[in-house]
Amino acid sequence: MVLVDLCYLIAAVMFVIGLKGMTKPRTAVRGNTIGSMAMLLAVVATLLHRDVVSWTAVLIAIAIGSVVGTVMAKRVQMTSMPQLVAMFNGLGGGASFLIAGAYLAGKEHASGITLGTEGIDVLIATAASGLIGAVTLTGSLVAYGKLEELKFIKDFNAPWQKLANLVLAIACIGLCVLMVCYPAWAGVSYWGMVLLAMGLGILLVISIGGADMPVVIALLNSYSGIAASATGFVLNNTLLIIAGSLVGASGIILTRIMCTAMNRSLWAVLFGTLQAKGKSTTSDDIYKNVKATSPEEVALMLEVAERVLIVPGYGMAVAQAQHAVRDLTNFLLAKGIEVEFGIHPVAGRMPGHMNVLLAEADIAYERLKEMDEVNASMDKVDVAIVLGANDVVNPLARTDPNSPIAGMPIIDVDRARSVIIIKRSLSPGFAGIANPLFALDHSLMLYADGKKAIVDIVKALQEG
Repeated sequence: MVLVDLCYLIAAVMFVIGLKGMTKPRTAVRGNTIGSMAMLLAVVATLLHRDVVSWTAVLIAIAIGSVVGTVMAKRVQMTSMPQLVAMFNGLGGGASFLIAGAYLAGKEHASGITLGTEGIDVLIATAASGLIGAVTLTGSLVAYGKLEELKFIKDFNAPWQKLANLVLAIACIGLCVLMVCYPAWAGVSYWGMVLLAMGLGILLVISIGGADMPVVIALLNSYSGIAASATGFVLNNTLLIIAGSLVGASGIILTRIMCTAMNRSLWAVLFGTLQAKGKSTTSDDIYKNVKATSPEEVALMLEVAERVLIVPGYGMAVAQAQHAVRDLTNFLLAKGIEVEFGIHPVAGRMPGHMNVLLAEADIAYERLKEMDEVNASMDKVDVAIVLGANDVVNPLARTDPNSPIAGMPIIDVDRARSVIIIKRSLSPGFAGIANPLFALDHSLMLYADGKKAIVDIVKALQEG
């Protein structure tokens, strides 16, 4: 239908404009709104398609999805946003392989299970949708469990795992080939491949450590887009092809950015672990000169500072300290003290996690600076406050070639004139290694919950 195709074209253009808008903070809200309107237009246009069997079923599905989505959006905590993203990725992959499977079943029924009239290109697209979608579904569910820190999958690592991955991958590809070459067996081959691919998705992600989860989420996001694009070829739906391609391409680009930020190859993330390459200094040796401080002492340091840098990490998210940080920022700004935030690309549990938390607390986005920008002027920072970050400020990345994070770009807070580290304890980060930053002569440890520490510092400043 001409009207449907026109609506799809307009929606596709709106998707591109919306995605472009979300690349900058000032236009992000507008970009998100345009993308949402594009999706609404696409859904309405789909209802007008001649192949829609029942409007009632589609409208019921839309109503259920709207209720579930609204409840999730209202109830999810900002600290759980990475888990929600992982779940969305998985649902996208699951939808793709179910739609492709339903299409295949319909063709089997219509042609007497021979599929003799089905083109090879459509069968290839169906196989790709099933394979990638199934891997995305189970891989995302495992990523969700990792982010939730479920114990039974936290430290899973079996010696047979890589061999099992290889066997499952070969078997999945073999069934895809069988499906294309022997259409009469397409249905059996497809669902057998989907089951094996679901197992492959579990094994691919289950042994990946928490430190690599931001990369995994970005990659699974790309997978969900590629699966959707493949499903678009199955259904001959131009809009689904375009939208899926946009998600797939942006996910791949983001994955590359995250790998570069961690100085790790994608191969190392998927099939390796963060392991030391030799003998490193023990934590007892590193922490023997650690000095503790108090909120009152930190307040005194801040009162005479001219420039303050705050480096947030996952600890800030766990403590829900972003609003307290906003209060501290506003107080310092009112005193004429410059305040900036150093954001590492992999701080938190997903790309942009810290940006979202700070933006939620109404902290001006212009104060959020990228790693390279703050490093260039770190020598001029009077006080650097590290709030819940660990590996992304660990100097061992520069100084210890045997460290598992050797070569990883970090925020060089050790070059600031004074450093305040707010943590509950000296426990290591995701990489599981000690941090010599904590024991430097100009570093002080404030042992406390992140939110309570910041609140106490603000109180001390107000009383002073």
